[in-house]
Amino acid sequence: MTTTPNTDAGLITRTDIEDFLYREAALLDEWRLNEWLELFTPDCLYEIPALDCPQDDAGRTFSIVHDSRVLLEQRVARLLKPTAHAEFPHSRTRRLITCVRILGTHGDELMVAANFSVHRIDLYAHVEFVGRYEHVLVAGRDGLRFRHRKAVLDLQVLQPQGKISIIL
Repeated sequence: MTTTPNTDAGLITRTDIEDFLYREAALLDEWRLNEWLELFTPDCLYEIPALDCPQDDAGRTFSIVHDSRVLLEQRVARLLKPTAHAEFPHSRTRRLITCVRILGTHGDELMVAANFSVHRIDLYAHVEFVGRYEHVLVAGRDGLRFRHRKAVLDLQVLQPQGKISIIL
């Protein structure tokens, strides 16, 4: 039996959103980045704000990541190449998504928050990134899509690795 995705944002349930976020986490953990990219709208924004001022407008101040769709496509292409030395061979990752909340709706958009813990394991280290997601999701004929994804880290510094070489 197939179901038609709900296109009315007001009728999307928290369970629908959790299923979407869990699927997204699995795609990232399995390094299926091209499929993951399809979860974003053409006008999307993916950002990781600076650790010391996460509420500042990342388009006007320093941010760790501030990618439009084009930049996000380039990031995915780079990560999948063997020349991406920080991620070749690919790190193992495991994402835990919790406390998913629908904060509101506006037209076809849903404002959603969730907490996350992303574990990155490579040959030399295990690093944990902890924080919260602030999403603007859009309900369409093809299901939910990210219009805006903001990963706000609870870390004070990026130690010991000093960088983020995976997608959060």
